[in-house]
Amino acid sequence: MKVLLRSDVRGLGRRGDIVTVKRGYARNFLLPSGAALVASSSTETQATLMRRARDIVDAKSREAAETQKALIERTPLTIEARAGANGRLFGSIGEVDIVNALRGATGISLDRHAIALAEHLKEVGSTTVTATLFEGVDATIFVEVVAK
Repeated sequence: MKVLLRSDVRGLGRRGDIVTVKRGYARNFLLPSGAALVASSSTETQATLMRRARDIVDAKSREAAETQKALIERTPLTIEARAGANGRLFGSIGEVDIVNALRGATGISLDRHAIALAEHLKEVGSTTVTATLFEGVDATIFVEVVAK
């Protein structure tokens, strides 16, 4: 069954895309939730308009993300944490701590899921962390953990 997506659906498509899905998925989830419409010949123009509007919004969002990336990459973050004599932290520095430090230093508010950490920071020192600001726009955050 062909449907026109009215909103982004993870793993399926973006707003304005016409996709083919199984009848049950469309009937039981996409159509009742308002995420899609049944595609017909008249919805093709509607799909084109939706894609055009989506592209305009994406271009503005990408431009804003590029501006944020430049600010983030030139602002090193310093996070103070309690540490022992050997440099090990009492606890750890996670995504939420980095987001809060970034908000305090630059005023940019990110979702904690945008920060990519393999594991929490557990020692005093410098490291780099990657943040996804927009699809294809990744910023490198320089984080220095110091003992208080």
